[in-house]
Formats: sequence, C-alpha cells, structure tokens
Amino acid sequence: MGSTPFLSKEQAFTVRETCGTPVYVYDEGTLEASAAAVLAFPNAFGLTARFAMKALPTAAILRLFDRMGLHMDAGSGYEAERAMRAGIVPDHIQITSQDLPWNLKELVEKGCLFNACSLRQLETYGQLFPETETCVRINPGLGSGHSNRTNVGGPSSSFGIWHQYVSQVLEVARRYGLRVTGMHTHIGSGTDPEVWLHCAQLALDIAARLPEVTRLSLGGGFKPARMEYEDHADLEAIGNRLIPEFKAFAASQGRELRLEIEPGAYLTANAGVMLCSVTDVVDTGDEGFDFIKTDAGMNDIMRPALYGAQHPITLFPASSRDSEHADYLVVGHCCESGDILSPEPGNPEGLKTRTLTRAEAGDILVIGGAGAYCASMAAKNYNSFPESPEVLLTKDGALNLIRRRQSMEHMLENEVLN
Repeated sequence: MGSTPFLSKEQAFTVRETCGTPVYVYDEGTLEASAAAVLAFPNAFGLTARFAMKALPTAAILRLFDRMGLHMDAGSGYEAERAMRAGIVPDHIQITSQDLPWNLKELVEKGCLFNACSLRQLETYGQLFPETETCVRINPGLGSGHSNRTNVGGPSSSFGIWHQYVSQVLEVARRYGLRVTGMHTHIGSGTDPEVWLHCAQLALDIAARLPEVTRLSLGGGFKPARMEYEDHADLEAIGNRLIPEFKAFAASQGRELRLEIEPGAYLTANAGVMLCSVTDVVDTGDEGFDFIKTDAGMNDIMRPALYGAQHPITLFPASSRDSEHADYLVVGHCCESGDILSPEPGNPEGLKTRTLTRAEAGDILVIGGAGAYCASMAAKNYNSFPESPEVLLTKDGALNLIRRRQSMEHMLENEVLN
C-alpha cells in the first residue's frame, strides 16, 4: 500500500471540492528540501546544479527553484522560451536538445547557453557563432537506465556525440575557432555510487582529450525511490565518491573542473501527487479481477503504460466504513486497454493488483510520486480529456492554484474549419 507523505485526507477532499479531479498537488517544503540537497552535492572545485525542467516545467516550480539557486536544463528551444517567460535569466539556461532549435541564433544572442548534441549541431553552432565558447554532449559508451526507454548512454542511445569521435569534435572546433570549454555526459537513472564513479572516470578520460574544457556535467538520472522497496540515490555518497577523481584529474591535467549536475525526477517526483476520484468498481468474475475505475489515466500519467513504472497508490474513503481491504487493478478512464495505473513492475503489458481499502465510487485515490514526468509527459487530450490543474501546497498550509484546468475552448482553439 502507498503513502501520502505531505497531503492529509482532509486536504485531499478540500482540493477536490475547490478544483475537482483529476488534479496534481505539489508540496513546497519537499521541493525546497530536495533543492537544498542537490545544491549541497559534494564537489572538488565548485558546482552548478541545473533542474531538468522537462520533469515539471510549470512556471511556479521554475521560479521556486530559481529562488533556491538552481539553473535550468532545457530539453528544447521551446523549454528555453518557457523558462525565460517564467523569469529565468537566459545565462542560467542551458539548451541540450535532440532537435536543433529553429531559433537557436535568437536564443543564444539572448544569453542562453548551448550544448551541441551531435557533430552536425556543433557545425551549425560554429557557422552561427564562430570564435566563441561552447559545450558538447558526449556519449561515453555507458548507460545505466532502469529500462531501455530511460537509458540515455551507451551504444543503444542516440544522445550525444559518440566518444570515439572526439577528434572530429576538435576538427570542427578548429574550423570555426570554437573553444570547447564545456563537456556534458548523461547515463540515465541510477543509484549506485560505483556506477557513477565509472561514468565519471570515462568522462574525465574524454575531457583530458578536450584541452580547453573547464566544466564537466555528469547530467542527471539520480533515481528517486517512489516505492518503499526501491533504492533512493544518496547524493552525498555519490558526490564524495567522485571528488578524488576530480582532484586526480586536476593534478595530472592542470585543470580544476567545475562539476555540473542536472537532476529532474530527484527534485520533484516525491514532491507531487495526483488526486483522482473512484468512478466505478467492477469485476470480471470469480476467476478474474476486481477493478477500480478512476477519472484520470494515461492522459495524466503516462509512465505506467510506457515503462511499467510503479507509483504508490492510497485510497481515502469518502464515507465512514470499516477498514476492510481488497486487491484491485487500478485502471484509467481512457478508451485504451493499456491505460493501467497498476501494471507489473517494468512490464507495461503485465498486470499487478494493489491491496487497498475496499473502494466505493466517490472515494479519492492518491497517486504518489507524480511530481516528475507526469503533468509534463502525459498523453495530453487523448479522448479529448483536458489537461489537469496543478496546485501548490505552501509551507503555511495554503493550497494555491498554479495552473488552471484546460478548457474545451483552449483545447480546440488551433483547429481550422474551412
């Protein structure tokens, strides 16, 4: 059974009364504590911590992290624009994008930093901005994601410039007078300090071949434990394991590299929940399953259907009744057989029941771990369901609406009827 670390039953029903369901709720205190932990990441020669804003790009969240001292990692030119509209200064935004932004020249001229993710991107940047500094993303040949769909390093990943092509990076840089002063790597979600150490060693070996690099980003992927049985990344243990390697590099290469990291889910996952209502309880007979149907689904939380990802689930009864429990499959409201909120771990096609308080229509389900890659990565408007609102629970107990529920007019405003 799941837990609700920051939201009480009374608060959950208050949110439903004022905003309806489904609705995301984020906790200010948890967000600030996570940011403080990231900013305290042990390092040898200085740290820049960026929020991977693709995890949760709502303006109120970006502003909270900006006040805490985090910079931003933008996964597209559109994210960079979104961050600037939220009030983030451009030189605190670095763009690391699979798709070269159409307005790259404008973004860089405003002050955004750019991280070239392919030789072609580096060539384009050199044509636009010769005789300047830049950063390159290198695939070091190692990945550590919990599945192939979260693994962003190694030979099966297209992210970054393959490590064997460093000589071509230097050739392009010479052609355009570029100074490659930043190097970026990212291997995926992980908790093991030894894996991070190995990745850092690979990255430092590559950085030694880029003689002007003064900052090295090890990316994000610091795994948060959404479920009680999962491991949670220990930032202090990981950081302390890396410090000797950075010091050894400084001794051998004469360069003290500034460390950069860019967590996303670590900062926000467990700071958010989704509230949804039980709309029906059905079964498929003695040999089948009991199902809880909800008013949310893959249009709000895609991760279970995409990865077989696990989220804690808690049921708050709407009426007074005994505490009897039952095993349920929790399903979403989309007309899609894959809209399952309780899949088998790591297998989106498998099923796994959850033991919950016996459910009735009108109860509230709290889907935990929903602060990252949920609102931002949902199958928006599938079955024409609107985007759900977002609420911030402040440290003084106030429940502030930070994004309204999408209207039908907003959903349809770009359609053209001839």
